[in-house]
Amino acid sequence: MTDVPMREPTFLVLTALAAEPRHGYAVIEDVAEMTGGRVRLRAGTLYAALDRLRVDGLIEVDREEVVQSRLRRYYRLTGAGEQSLSAETARLRAQAAIADRRLRARRATLGGATT
Repeated sequence: MTDVPMREPTFLVLTALAAEPRHGYAVIEDVAEMTGGRVRLRAGTLYAALDRLRVDGLIEVDREEVVQSRLRRYYRLTGAGEQSLSAETARLRAQAAIADRRLRARRATLGGATT
C-alpha cells in the first residue's frame, strides 16, 4: 500500500472483487455496470491488471472451473487488497468532501448563484 492514488481501472477491478469472487468476464461486466458504461475494460487490459494485482498480493485465485471446454478462473480480494481498496476509498471520500465544502462556500458567497 502506498500514498500514490490508485489508477481508476485498478480501483474498479478491486471494487468488482470486493463483493464476491468473479471470473474475468464478470469483472468486465461489473465494471461497465458500476460506471454506467463509461469504463469498458478490454480483455488484454483486464488480464494484465489481474496479473499485476496478483503479484502485488491484492488479489488471489479463488478457484478454477471448466465451462464449455474453457478454463474459467475466479479471483478474490486478499486482506491486503481490502486494506488498499479501503484506503483509496477513504482518500476519494476525503477529496470529494473538500470539493463539496468548497462548492457550498462558493454558492454561499455568490448568494446561491451556480454560474
